[in-house]
Amino acid sequence: MPATPDAALGAAVCAALRGQVEKLGLSIGDEPVWGDAAFDEETDPYSRELSLVAVWRGGARYGKATFFPDGRVFAEYQVLLPHPAQPARYVDSVQVWGHAGQLRGEAVVADYLT
Repeated sequence: MPATPDAALGAAVCAALRGQVEKLGLSIGDEPVWGDAAFDEETDPYSRELSLVAVWRGGARYGKATFFPDGRVFAEYQVLLPHPAQPARYVDSVQVWGHAGQLRGEAVVADYLT
């Protein structure tokens, strides 16, 4: 079983993902929940560095957070809700990245297929 990232960092990543959703005036409740993540290790095919990966699946949404050896993190979590200000678009997911205490992020918005 792989080690897990620091719980405080994991909770901060979850809060940052929810914060990106809230910036849009939307809510995904208390998702993602750090304690619900499953963990695995991934080897980068180029650098050969081993990263720790947290995955949320099995619920209404899917998400993944990668914790790199140098302290960086990249996380993405599904939202799948209509965009509140753009009727022809929906919020596919949100992403956050950076280091502990310095997480930035954005929403991934897509057009409805017609």
